[in-house]
Amino acid sequence: MKALQFNVNVPKFAAAKTLRAFFGKQVFYKGPVKTIQLADVPEPRLFTPDWVKIKTLYCGFCGSDLNLILLHDSPSASPFTSFPCVIGHEIVGEIIETGIHVKEFQKGDIVAINPGLTCETREIDPICGPCRTGRSGNCENFAEGSLPPGMFLGINSGVNGGFAPYLAAHKSQLYKIPEGLSLESAVMTEPAAVAVQTILDNMPEPGEKVLVIGGGVIGNLVVQSIKALVPESSVFVIEPSAFAADLAKKAGAEAVIPSKDVFAQTARITGARFYKPLLGMEIPMGGYDRVYDTVGISATINLSMRLMAALGTLSVVGIGGDAKLDLTPLWLKLQTIKGVYAYGHVVFNGKKQHVFEIAMELMKKGKIRADALVTHKFSLEDYEKMIEVNLNKQSHQAMKTVIKF
Repeated sequence: MKALQFNVNVPKFAAAKTLRAFFGKQVFYKGPVKTIQLADVPEPRLFTPDWVKIKTLYCGFCGSDLNLILLHDSPSASPFTSFPCVIGHEIVGEIIETGIHVKEFQKGDIVAINPGLTCETREIDPICGPCRTGRSGNCENFAEGSLPPGMFLGINSGVNGGFAPYLAAHKSQLYKIPEGLSLESAVMTEPAAVAVQTILDNMPEPGEKVLVIGGGVIGNLVVQSIKALVPESSVFVIEPSAFAADLAKKAGAEAVIPSKDVFAQTARITGARFYKPLLGMEIPMGGYDRVYDTVGISATINLSMRLMAALGTLSVVGIGGDAKLDLTPLWLKLQTIKGVYAYGHVVFNGKKQHVFEIAMELMKKGKIRADALVTHKFSLEDYEKMIEVNLNKQSHQAMKTVIKF
């Protein structure tokens, strides 16, 4: 079958990084040193009787997919990936074959897939601490067990991701799509679950003023999740793109703050008092009660810490690389910084559920309109055009792009 495959080695890495200076980002998806291409790969098999085979219906293109292609990822994550790999982890599909131990699902079921390749999928017993506590997305065995290294479908050489007509998945990864939920919403289950988990881990109190940095797909879904779970809180967004800013307002943000006017607007909104140090950026006393940084680079994390009030909590949602931080606000304001990655089981409305289930229920009820963010659909063969649209989202008025099979 034809699939979108990522592959890189040290010579290709060096050549692509060098040639980018002369030919731009297209060297990563066009030409002799491209990191991504359509390739012939075997159709997937059922690894054990607990696996199913799935016909892909939709697969979303994530910012992390783009970072992988552009070789932006931190080397620190490299032990937990393996190449070559078929990318794609935002997947909805139809089960076409089941292993003999699979009783909860049957052929014809439409499912969203939790892409995490955790202890259970890797046949590891006893399972690790995070898996035992219900946070299997943060499994400690991503490089162990019966599968090659790889945290999730899409960065694992042994199990292909969703940019292929077929894939295999373990029964523990499957969640049936509720009746009435569109495929355009269903394919957004994974990013919606990231946003919902972010808020469940750092829940605003009614009446609090919170800041979201970045109005892209995850930033927009964070805004929607806050408004779905704590509608009495006030949400403000920093986002330079006029297109994304408009969508953030439609998602429920009280206002989108211009980047050049952040300090003055924060003073107006929160009553914070700003002080000018001998050198460097102003620092306020007061600020937002919570901040959700969906960009996750040095500049935005430093800004987040400055704009956040004493005893506030910062959720770093964006996955950046090395960050140089001024930790003064951390101790001066007794702040908490939380990492954000994946999702797990939580007690919600008195019931233990996986966040995938909560996200789908919120979408079904219309409290999260994730389908409205699906702006472009492509065929697998048009992957180069999809990448170009993602590199120029503002000019294409693009938010979430998906492959439709």
